[in-house]
Amino acid sequence: MLKTKFLGYSLNCPLTTASGTFGYGECYQDFFAVNELGMLTTKGITLEPRSGNPAPRLAEVTSGIINSIGLENPGLIKFQEEIVPTFVAFNIPIIVNLNGKTIEEYEILAKAINNISSIAFVELNISCPNVKEGGILFGTDPVITRAVVKRVRQVLTKKKLILKLSPSVSDIRQFALICQEEQADAISLINTIPAMQINLATKKPTLGNIIGGLSGPCIKPIAIRMVYEVASVVKIPIIGMGGVSSAADVLEFLMAGASVVAIGTSLFSNPKLVREIKTELLKYCVEHQLKNISDIIGIAHQKEEHNE
Repeated sequence: MLKTKFLGYSLNCPLTTASGTFGYGECYQDFFAVNELGMLTTKGITLEPRSGNPAPRLAEVTSGIINSIGLENPGLIKFQEEIVPTFVAFNIPIIVNLNGKTIEEYEILAKAINNISSIAFVELNISCPNVKEGGILFGTDPVITRAVVKRVRQVLTKKKLILKLSPSVSDIRQFALICQEEQADAISLINTIPAMQINLATKKPTLGNIIGGLSGPCIKPIAIRMVYEVASVVKIPIIGMGGVSSAADVLEFLMAGASVVAIGTSLFSNPKLVREIKTELLKYCVEHQLKNISDIIGIAHQKEEHNE
């Protein structure tokens, strides 16, 4: 009932992890088998190693957290040498999240991943500062978005390309359509939302980097809206994420138009959440006489058309 097709792959369920919340598959193995997921989405990789932002890096807020980890990771070479060999333990498709400061960095990363057989998908995170363009985010400028997708698509010939879009735009549909036009295979959204917190005791910003990314249940209504909007204009599949903490949240994303749903921040407080959600999704299918959970993908749009 939970088996789902996604870009030519057969998944055992429509669930994956949100990049940055699950390491490289090693973090939660004491709580559940990674292979119980539909897909594994790894922590982001950059060309050079990054030590991350200064501490403090996390701030708790109402129904969420703000993080400013700063893409801490071992870099491409160490990823290839030490992390990729561990993927042999997984029999589910693997999505690797790539981050670059320039289009050239994205190209180099994509070329390297293109030749790693154990990786099925590349998730291009275009919410990183574009140094060459004066700090503009790749994902908030339509011209730069088109350029980076076009260039990466040209070199990424053996993998499916997923674009992770920035929520910090006035019309998310415009950017999704650009990605589709430039031959992206899927869209993932949303990324974290820029936010900050003031420490009342110190009277200064809580985070060492001042601004971080807001995630958790508080952003779910925004994510649902954006998934719904994008699903209304593109034909390529969507990975929905943002504040998922229950099976009800997963169902909402699916109804909005997502084919797969990612779980992130809520795993920190409930590492067994994946199993719990799968149990509840099966129960939902039985109660609603669904042959497959994918039958409800985009159903909110169908109701809208019927009402008209």
